[in-house]
Amino acid sequence: MPGARLDGTLISWNDDRGFGFIRPANGSRNVFVHIRAFASINGRPQVGDPLEFRLGPGRNGRIQALDVRGTGLVRPSTPRPAGRGAVLGFVVVALFVGAIILSNSVAALHIGMITVYAVMSAVTFIAYGVDKLRARSGRWRVSEATLLVMGFIGGWPGAIIAQQLFRHKTRKASFRRAFWGSVALNLLVFAIIATPGIREFISRA
Repeated sequence: MPGARLDGTLISWNDDRGFGFIRPANGSRNVFVHIRAFASINGRPQVGDPLEFRLGPGRNGRIQALDVRGTGLVRPSTPRPAGRGAVLGFVVVALFVGAIILSNSVAALHIGMITVYAVMSAVTFIAYGVDKLRARSGRWRVSEATLLVMGFIGGWPGAIIAQQLFRHKTRKASFRRAFWGSVALNLLVFAIIATPGIREFISRA
């Protein structure tokens, strides 16, 4: 028979990895909860959410929260509006596309360079989508290092679009710093390759 249902509050939540901990109202030890255990909740779990759950063994045999349901949650189900980060990301992508068009009209960029950005953006977009799905299901993730490398070698426009579309990798400060650092380095390399004047200056140095 299923165990008695308990009340509690979500006290921590890792949205990227899809798990957190519930503090039971009866004062017992905090309980692990995975995103798969949520049977009914409006939107993504958030710290402070009042929850109802039962205890039972998870896939690894350890006791955790199961059949978790939100109680009294009134969060809207509509997507969150784009913040400054989203606007900045799309502006950078738009400016980059404009730079490619301008550079191509002035100095005829090699088709290979344009192809690399297009292909890597598509591949990186898919990688973010796969990582988001795996985060929800608790399966093996695409490493952050892999996502950063893919962005650095030309996939960052696709990464920016995926981050906002999937609402993925938009909160972790350390990843955001590393990501935008890789974008800056990629743009520097692009400027060197695409600008005849810079190439000539470097060759003379």
